[in-house]
Amino acid sequence: MKIIFSRKGFDSASGGAPSPIVEGRPVSLPIPAEGNSVSSYGDLGLGDLVAKATRGRLGAEDLCHADPFFRGGRCAFGQHGAAQGHLRNQGVGIGDTFLFFGLFADPATGERHHRIFGFLQVEQVVELGRLPVPAAPIGGTAHPHTLGEWDANNVLYLGQGGCAGDASDALRLTVPGGPLTLWAIPEALAGCGMSYHARPDRWRVPGRLTVAGRWQEGVVDISGSAEMRTWLAEILERLAPGASG
Repeated sequence: MKIIFSRKGFDSASGGAPSPIVEGRPVSLPIPAEGNSVSSYGDLGLGDLVAKATRGRLGAEDLCHADPFFRGGRCAFGQHGAAQGHLRNQGVGIGDTFLFFGLFADPATGERHHRIFGFLQVEQVVELGRLPVPAAPIGGTAHPHTLGEWDANNVLYLGQGGCAGDASDALRLTVPGGPLTLWAIPEALAGCGMSYHARPDRWRVPGRLTVAGRWQEGVVDISGSAEMRTWLAEILERLAPGASG
């Protein structure tokens, strides 16, 4: 059983701003689309939020890369290229869980921090390939990874999924007060390790992890850790009650 800490949504490089927390709920803003999209921010009801977050650089009419895509308790998530190669090399597949995290801003203080905002429990892996057939696996809107041309290892992960209904401290990764790259983690995570984070100095303080700079998919094998499996169940219960059962 594996957890994948999967970085998604706006940040300083992609989108150029943190995603907002609106009325106590984290709202992950999808990154702008460079193509292969039929969804605008307006289509997703995010027009005003993206305009505010980017100070007008983006608006309701701009296309976005709506991925991961959540609808009706389900999630569809596409990956390709080096990131998908990493997932494949790490043996990620059916039965594993993506925990999607991103950069958010505290509505009261403006403090930037990483937090978990959604999940996907993988039930199916679809090999889409370079030129996929347009398809809407959930929600009636074509998923961006089924549009246009991609790398040959273009893949779609499908399964139960959902988004956080509140900005619980239990879903926050960055330690209070920062820095942004210092995470509060279960101590048991250090015994499992995480891809891209093999350096011992990243784990020097129990319950803390200094995360690497730019990476998309950090894979953790929790098969041998009862503590981490319990932690995952608690996180899923926060994200979508009943998902861990």
